[in-house]
Amino acid sequence: MNEIWSISELTQYIRELFEIDFRLQDVQVSGEISNFVRARSGHLYFTLKDEGAQLKCVMWRSDAARLRFHPEDGDAVEADGRISVYEASGVYQLYAKRLEPVGRGDLAQAFERLKQQLSDAGLFDPAHKQPIPRFPRKIGIVTSADAAALRDILNVLRRRYPLVEVLIAPTLVQGDFAPAQIIQALQWLDGRTDIDTIIVARGGGSMEDLWAFNDEGVARAIFAAQHPVICGVGHEVDFTIADFVADLRAPTPSAAAELAVPDLAEWRPILRGLGAQLTADLQAILQQKQQQTTNLARALRHLSPRASLDNNRQRIDGAHGRLFTAVQRRLEREQNRLAVAQAGLAAYSPLATLSRGYAIVRGEDGRIVRSVSDTAVGAALSVQVSDGAFGVTVREGESV
Repeated sequence: MNEIWSISELTQYIRELFEIDFRLQDVQVSGEISNFVRARSGHLYFTLKDEGAQLKCVMWRSDAARLRFHPEDGDAVEADGRISVYEASGVYQLYAKRLEPVGRGDLAQAFERLKQQLSDAGLFDPAHKQPIPRFPRKIGIVTSADAAALRDILNVLRRRYPLVEVLIAPTLVQGDFAPAQIIQALQWLDGRTDIDTIIVARGGGSMEDLWAFNDEGVARAIFAAQHPVICGVGHEVDFTIADFVADLRAPTPSAAAELAVPDLAEWRPILRGLGAQLTADLQAILQQKQQQTTNLARALRHLSPRASLDNNRQRIDGAHGRLFTAVQRRLEREQNRLAVAQAGLAAYSPLATLSRGYAIVRGEDGRIVRSVSDTAVGAALSVQVSDGAFGVTVREGESV
């Protein structure tokens, strides 16, 4: 009697048969995508079909993160992976590790289509290219924080121009999420006022590895940047859309750093020569100004009113002396005349008469008493003599 298997046992046996067949553990298939679903978990579920059959497929999130394009229903693709059985539903399916458009020509065609589209829109026009500052103070760098490209850039900057400051905006440079992060990092740096130049960089790789820099959103973000952008992505033979849009394309990340800053070693002898020339020019100008000052001082002394002022001051001193002498003499003459006049007046002065024993009598009203009739008995009189005055009272009066 045949053994009776459970569904689970039979399905597990079939799965083991698939897995022990080495040819089914590394298969490559091509077909058209249908029923494409991207789960919240990031896993991809879809069906590959051709004219005669269809194959269910699943791609885990870790593998899907490496895709360089966005799969859609109707896309013709090639897939690598292994065949196994999903026991819960009892179906066999392809567990895809790699998925890409049929042939590398599809990526190239997508590249050329976008390149032509952006060129027609004027994003590559040299008229829009900004000049790169010759002596930047701070450079912003958009790249992966742990990439060798960043170390190369920093080494070149330290060697050539250690005066420059660096601000790094770390970002993914590969994978589905890289374009959005590159745009965000670029816009963050471009929004600052202390940045002079922005470098967008990534090391070399395949066309798929560099595909994030062929993203239209990245290209338009570079074109819209207010600060000049240097693009150093890949190796010398690699070209991306970002290279065409950037203000300056560098063949490598290290070359981008070299183009962003001057070589201080080359400028040192130039600066020394300029310093020596400046010193010589300043000395010549100083000597010229000193000679001009000397000439002006001589002309000033010649035109100065000082000599005339000195002469006038001396003339004033002489005139003052003569005037003083003349005034003194005039004063002496007037004093002599006054003395003579005083002597003459003294002879006629009533004081002289008083000194001979005469007196002047005044009544209470101050009038001079000239007659007995000018006073009365009991009147108070003032008698002035040569050396003063005294009062008297009339006792009696008699006319002569």
